[in-house]
Amino acid sequence: MRSRLPMAGGVVTTATGGRLKTFTCECGNQLFFENSRCLACGRAVGFLPDSLVLSALEPAGEGRYRALLGGSDYRHCGNHLDHHVCNWMVPVEDPERLCRSCRLNAIIPNLAEPRNHTLWFRIEQAKRRLLYGLFHLGLDVRGKRADPRQGLAFRFMEDPARDDEFSNAVTEDQRVLTGHMNGTITINIREAEPSAREAMREKMNEEYRTLLGHFRHESGHYYWGLLLGHADRKAAFRALFGDERADYAAALRRYYAEGPAPDWEARHVSPYASAHPWEDWAESWAHYLHMVDTIETAEDLGFRFADASPQGSDAPEFDSLLDDWSRLSLALNMLNRSMGLPDAYPFVVAGLAADKIHFIHDLVRAAGGPSPGLRA
Repeated sequence: MRSRLPMAGGVVTTATGGRLKTFTCECGNQLFFENSRCLACGRAVGFLPDSLVLSALEPAGEGRYRALLGGSDYRHCGNHLDHHVCNWMVPVEDPERLCRSCRLNAIIPNLAEPRNHTLWFRIEQAKRRLLYGLFHLGLDVRGKRADPRQGLAFRFMEDPARDDEFSNAVTEDQRVLTGHMNGTITINIREAEPSAREAMREKMNEEYRTLLGHFRHESGHYYWGLLLGHADRKAAFRALFGDERADYAAALRRYYAEGPAPDWEARHVSPYASAHPWEDWAESWAHYLHMVDTIETAEDLGFRFADASPQGSDAPEFDSLLDDWSRLSLALNMLNRSMGLPDAYPFVVAGLAADKIHFIHDLVRAAGGPSPGLRA
């Protein structure tokens, strides 16, 4: 079992190379992943999912735009044209009206409710960050039209009204629960409302609750089914996480009635991870995505650690990743405290929890393809 303390270490590029979250317009202004227009020169910009870059665009007539990075022609996603909630582009040769992200949606919020448009916009931003990270890791992202049995889909739904004049007996069973089932990830759109999400965080006694965290956690449930199909992998999983054949519903009832296992900090990355091996996996998966994404964003922004890694450049990749994360997350927390804000990362990755994330790292490395993409 490995035990880790925050150590000095240089930022390393992991998995697939630097994962850029910032980009530059033709005018030299810095762009960000969510931009659809340059705020300096006013030029239209769009994300190109086939090359994973945010590019300035030039009108090319008939609804087409020439990407100034690469020179190919694209169209705006239909959800940009109709609702202004998406900045991903569609190659002109692609017959689909929606981009690679939006075509994964099975259900979108009821837009007759004005507030839902804002909530959907926030949800789509978090979803695109998830997909961008999965693409960069080279993981298979397939839609349900390409693979009805193992494909991925999203449902963004709201709770039924509680003041319906014909019924005042709304039960817990009628609420929309954020979760995953058979490749479909459901997000209750109230999670995009900061006040509602904070109220739920306090009610659940959680240290951390974000939209992106939900997407990463639920994607972990999805990839468990894709990555752990082999008997030898499942045996290795059970040795670390426990036997997932334990009654899941009973385990969750016990967790919500009694709280986390008393010794959860010695074996899990979060209290909820102690509820059941499936939740342990999903929590560890989400934290792995947090780690890789944030480290590579920090590197892209020019952040460097003052001390060189004592392990040197020959250190195993995951060990370097974990050392860098220990240092970076400590710095993030200290910066937040200087601003009077809660810790950005209120967790400790050590001991068995680190071994579990290492296991996920190795699976992702083995499964990642040479070029990211999506089959809808």
